[in-house]
Amino acid sequence: MNVVVVESPAKAKTINKYLGPGYKVLASFGHVRDLPAKDGSVLPDQDFEMLWEVDSASAKRMKDIADAVKSSDGLILATDPDREGEAISWHVLDVLNKKRVLNGKPVKRVVFNAITKKAVLDAMAEPRDIDVPLVDAYLARRALDYLVGFNLSPVLWRKLPGARSAGRVQSVALRLVCDRETEIERFISEEYWNISALLKTPRGDEFEAKLVAANGKRLQARSVGNGEEAGKLKALLEGAAYVVDSVEAKPVKRNPGPPFTTSTLQQAASSKLGFSASRTMQIAQRLYEGVDIGGETVGLITYMRTDGVQMASEAIDAARHAIVDQFGERYMPEKARFYSTKAKNAQEAHEAIRPTDFNRSPDRVRKFLDADQIKLYDLIWKRGIASQMASAEIERTTAEITADNNGQKAGLRAVGSVIRFDGFIAAYTDQKEDGEQSDDAEEGGRLPEINARENLAKQKINSTQHFTEPPPRYSEATLIKKMEELGIGRPSTYAATLATLRDREYVTIDKRKLIPHSKGRLVTAFLESFFTKYVEYDFTADLEEKLDRISAGELNWKQVLRDFWKDFFAQIEDTKELRVTNVLDSLNESLAPLVFPKREDGSDPRICQVCGTGNLSLKLGKYGAFVGCSNYPECNYTRQLSSENGGEAEGGAQNEPKNLGTDPVTGEELTLRSGRFGPYIQRGDGKDAKRASLPKGWKPEDIDYEKAMALISLPRDIGKHPETGKMISSGIGRYGPFLLHDSGYANLESVEDVFSIGLNRAVTLIAEKANKAPGGRGTPAALKALGEHPDGGAITVRDGKYGPYVSWGKVNATLPRGKDPQAITVEEALALITAKAGKAPVAKGRAKPKAKAAAAEGKAAKTAAKPKAKAKAPAKTKKS
Repeated sequence: MNVVVVESPAKAKTINKYLGPGYKVLASFGHVRDLPAKDGSVLPDQDFEMLWEVDSASAKRMKDIADAVKSSDGLILATDPDREGEAISWHVLDVLNKKRVLNGKPVKRVVFNAITKKAVLDAMAEPRDIDVPLVDAYLARRALDYLVGFNLSPVLWRKLPGARSAGRVQSVALRLVCDRETEIERFISEEYWNISALLKTPRGDEFEAKLVAANGKRLQARSVGNGEEAGKLKALLEGAAYVVDSVEAKPVKRNPGPPFTTSTLQQAASSKLGFSASRTMQIAQRLYEGVDIGGETVGLITYMRTDGVQMASEAIDAARHAIVDQFGERYMPEKARFYSTKAKNAQEAHEAIRPTDFNRSPDRVRKFLDADQIKLYDLIWKRGIASQMASAEIERTTAEITADNNGQKAGLRAVGSVIRFDGFIAAYTDQKEDGEQSDDAEEGGRLPEINARENLAKQKINSTQHFTEPPPRYSEATLIKKMEELGIGRPSTYAATLATLRDREYVTIDKRKLIPHSKGRLVTAFLESFFTKYVEYDFTADLEEKLDRISAGELNWKQVLRDFWKDFFAQIEDTKELRVTNVLDSLNESLAPLVFPKREDGSDPRICQVCGTGNLSLKLGKYGAFVGCSNYPECNYTRQLSSENGGEAEGGAQNEPKNLGTDPVTGEELTLRSGRFGPYIQRGDGKDAKRASLPKGWKPEDIDYEKAMALISLPRDIGKHPETGKMISSGIGRYGPFLLHDSGYANLESVEDVFSIGLNRAVTLIAEKANKAPGGRGTPAALKALGEHPDGGAITVRDGKYGPYVSWGKVNATLPRGKDPQAITVEEALALITAKAGKAPVAKGRAKPKAKAAAAEGKAAKTAAKPKAKAKAPAKTKKS
C-alpha cells in the first residue's frame, strides 16, 4: 500500500477512487508549516535560517500521515503543480524525515494538471523527484515577504500611527491605486466637439457620416476645441452639397483570443460576472477539484493558477473534434492554433485554464452545478473552444464624402461592418441545432447601398459638446492586468494581494472601483518619500524575475537574499533618525491636493479659517492622521483628512463648520462639521458642546435645520407605556436605531423609525422583544450548506449574534473579519473547525467522564479521611 498526499480532502476522495485499494490518499489541508508571525522567524545573521512552526491542526494531520507512512510501501507526494504545491510537498517530506518514519521507503513526486482518471494515472506513471530550484524560489519569496513585512511595518507603526502594515507586493499594488487617484485629482478637463451629418441616399436610405477634414486640414480626435469653431464648421455643412468620393469594402479577419490564464480569467469574471478575484478562484478551485456528475466526481477544468496560454496537444485535438460535432466542419480551421504569452516573466511550463473534456458543454453539466459554478464554467468552456475555432470574416465598408459650400470644402467618413462568417463568434452565441450560423450578421452596424459619385441629401447636422474625462479608477480586473503587464506578483498572489488591501482598509470598493482610503495614501506617500526604491515598479518586477531565475536553477536563492537585505537593512536603520515632524513635512507636500484642497473663495487652503492665523498641517493621532491647527490648544479646529472616496471630505461635507441655525431652547448655534470620524452636528462650542454623528445613509449635503434639530434632540420621548407607566424613547446607538423602555432595548428597522414611530407600534415591538425565548433566537437558519465533514455530519454557514460562523455538530467557528460567508470553501471551513475544536474549553458544569469520576473518587476519599463535623451553632441574630 502506498500513501498519496494531496492538498484538499475533496481531491483526496476523488483520487482514491481513481487509484483503487492499493493506495491510501490523505489530505494535508494546504500548508502544514508556516513562519510564526513574530520577529525572529527568519535570521539574516544565520544565513537566513528559517524557523518553521506546525500549528495544532496541522500537527494532527501530519501525525495521521506519519502513522499511515509507517505501515506503507512508499510515499507519493501529489500536491498542486506550481511553486506552492512543490513547497507543500517539501514541507511534508521534511516533517516526515524529522519524525524518522520513512526508513528508506521510496518517495516520489507526481503532478497532474487535471483531476480526471486519465490525468491522474498518467501522472502516476511518470514520477519525479521534488524540484529543488522551485522550492528554493518559494523559500526566497517567503523570506523576502517576511523580511519586508516584519521590518517595514514596525517603522510605519512608529512614524505613521494608524498604518496597519506594508508588504513587498502589496505596497506596490497600493501605489498603483494611489498614483491613479493622484492622476484623477490633477486632471484638467478639456472641451471638444463632435460634428456629424445625417445623410440620405437617392434610394431613401439614411446613414451618419462624421466630419474628418475641413478647409484642407485633417481633423484629429478632439481637435475642434470650442463652440465658436464648432459653429463655423456646422454652418459650412448646413449649406453644403454632398457627393460620394469613394466606397471601399475590405475583407477583415478577426482571430480568437487564447484560453484563459489566472489573470485573464479573473478579469473576464469581474467584467462579465461581477465576481471578485478571490470569489473567482474559490469557484475555479471547486471546478478543478471535482464535481459530482451523475454519480461520478470529475474535475471539470485544468489547474487554475497559471500564466501559460498553450493547451496540451491532446486537448487541442479534442477541442477540434468538439468544434466539428457542435458547430460544423467550416468552423474548424485547417491548422491548429498555438499561442504564446505576452506577459512579463511568464512561466510557460503551465497549461492554460481549459475544460478537461470539451464534450462537456455548459448545457450538459448545467444541472450538476450551482449558479456561480455554471457561469464560470460557461466562460471557461467558451473561451477554450473558441481559441481553436476559425477566424470571423468581416466586411468593413468605408465611404468617403465631400461637402462643398461655395468652394469651402469638408470631408466626412461613414464606416460600417458586416460579419460574413461568424467563425469563433459562434461559441459566444446560441448554437443552432445543425451547428450552422447565419451569415451576414451585423457587427457595429452596416451601411446602406452607397455608390461612388452619387449625390446625397442632407437631413440634419449634429454638433455635440464633450469634455475629456480623467483616467478611470482601477477595478480589481484592471489592476491585476496592470500588475501582470509590469511583472509584479504572480498568478497565485493576485487575489491574496487585493484581499490584503481591503482587509487593511487601505482601499475601499465602490461600484467595483478601487478607491484609496486616506490611510492607504498616507502609507504610499511615506514609502515613496523614505523607501522609494522598494515601491518602484521596475525594482519589484526585477525581483520577481530573480525569483523566476531561482526556480529555473540560474541563481542562488541565498545570494539573492543577501543582496536584498544589505541595502534594505541600511534603509531601515536610516529611518530611526527620522523625526515625526520630518515625516509630516514630507507628507504635507506630497499629499497637498488631499490635505489642503482648494477653497471656493480662493483663500490659502493652509490657513486655518477658524482662528485666521494658524497654519493647517497633518497631525498623527491614535486612530491615524487628521488635519489640525498649529495654534492648538487655543484653536482646537480639526477635520478628518479625507474619506473613502478619495480626496473629498466625507460625503461632500464642508472643511469648515457650516451654520444651520439656532436652537430655540438653548440659543446655541447648530453647525455641520467634518471630523476625524466623519460628519456630525454640533450644538454650541467648547468641551461641553453636544455632538451627534450623521447616521449611516445621511449625506451632509442633505442636512438642513430641521434634520439637524431632530438629530441633536435625541433621544426622542414617544410616550408612556400603558401598563408600566414608564417612558418609551427612541435613539441611535452604537448598534443602530433602538427603542428604550425600563432599561430594556428593542431594535428598530431604520433610522427614519427613530423620528416617526408612534406609541402603539413601539409598545408592540417591546412586547415582541419580551416574548422572545430567553437566551436568544435559537439556532439561526443556515446561510449555506458546504457539504459533509470527513468524520460525518453536515457543515453549514450561519449568521449569529456576533457575525457569521461555520457550524459542524456542536463546534461553531467564527469566520475571519471581512470574510464573505457565501465565499467560504469547505477546506477553509474544515481548517476553522479543526482549529476551534482543538481550543474548545470544557463547558461549565460538564466535566469529562474520566475527570468527573476522578473528582468523585477524590471527594469520597477526603470525606472518609475527615472526622465528623460538629453540629453547627445556631446563627446569631442580627441586631436591628
